[in-house]
Amino acid sequence: MTAAIMTINAGSSSIKFALFATEPALHCIADGAIEKTGTGQHFYAHDDAGQLCATRDWPDHEAVSPHDLLTPLIEWVTSHLGDCALIAIGHRIVHGGTAFSEPVELTPAHLRMLEALSPLAPLHQPASLAAIKAMMTLRPLVRQIGCFDTAFHHGADELVTRLALPRHYFDQGVRRYGFHGISYEFISRRLRVLAPALAAGYVIAAHLGNGASVCAMKDGRSVDSSMGFTALDGLIMGTRCGTIDPGVLLYLCQTDGMTPDQVSHLLYEKSGLLGISGISSDMRVLLASADAHAAQAVALFVYRAAYDISALIASLGGLHCIVFTAGIGAHAPAIRAAICARLAWLGIIIDDESNQNNATIISAPNSKIQIMVIPTDEQAMIAQHCVEHLART
Repeated sequence: MTAAIMTINAGSSSIKFALFATEPALHCIADGAIEKTGTGQHFYAHDDAGQLCATRDWPDHEAVSPHDLLTPLIEWVTSHLGDCALIAIGHRIVHGGTAFSEPVELTPAHLRMLEALSPLAPLHQPASLAAIKAMMTLRPLVRQIGCFDTAFHHGADELVTRLALPRHYFDQGVRRYGFHGISYEFISRRLRVLAPALAAGYVIAAHLGNGASVCAMKDGRSVDSSMGFTALDGLIMGTRCGTIDPGVLLYLCQTDGMTPDQVSHLLYEKSGLLGISGISSDMRVLLASADAHAAQAVALFVYRAAYDISALIASLGGLHCIVFTAGIGAHAPAIRAAICARLAWLGIIIDDESNQNNATIISAPNSKIQIMVIPTDEQAMIAQHCVEHLART
């Protein structure tokens, strides 16, 4: 009987899932999501041909728990499996702190440790843990494997991870972690297949989406990242502010009278592209808008991305390749072109036609730095981690 692995990526407004068969090689056989809409919750699933094969809606007035949402999902997955047997469920967990440097089979003790990290990832961690607990109840005999966004960055030098605070805070875990590690690990492995020589060199990957960061990699390993202690740091994001002078936070509390919870809500949910534009957190909406504030939000996003890429070149000590990925990075030619224009001092030359077509290589033959577009697949990376973990245990 063929084995199957389910992956779950639970966020603040959606639960994305995918289903993988392990034979003859690991491949996706279904995917979908449960998403919040203007009228409630909506579940949909696609088969391996991309055809819609299941839907369900919950009205807005219904209070639906993660257990209630995931029950029809796991029932559908079971019916869709046919002759396949579900052997593991892999979960994306944003923050693993210092304790989790590789995938683990989750236990109640692990969950207690991860709950303590929720203040460091308030948009993501509680949602992930709620989904894990629901799945442990719904499928208690299926192995639940946690995969951590921070794990890929664990090998970074201490000079990169330390903050300029009294030393005992570092011992308490107040340090730079880096995030989007599951995505970056997928890019690292994929680049080894597409361009082994480049993968062995100095690479900066730009994960540009509603959450955004850049990661410096040398020989496929993380050297530095734009994100630090939390997923607020670094680039401007959809609703998150990115790097901010800590004095601004003191001002908001001391002069504006904001509470910590109000500051958190402002920085995580009301800032970024949404806060600057006053229109939307969606880059597609902003690019299509004629509003001057939308144009400024786009320009600031581009400026910050080029700024942080430039900073990471210093961490690497050189640069051979930039890889764009995630929703904006893989699908917004205008943003890629604008960022590369700000980096033209590196000798970067974009091939306009290749860029517009979202080709894998978008740099011109005479560009000193190769520029690539590689769509990420966090679900596939989680599934691969599950396969590797099960093989070891």
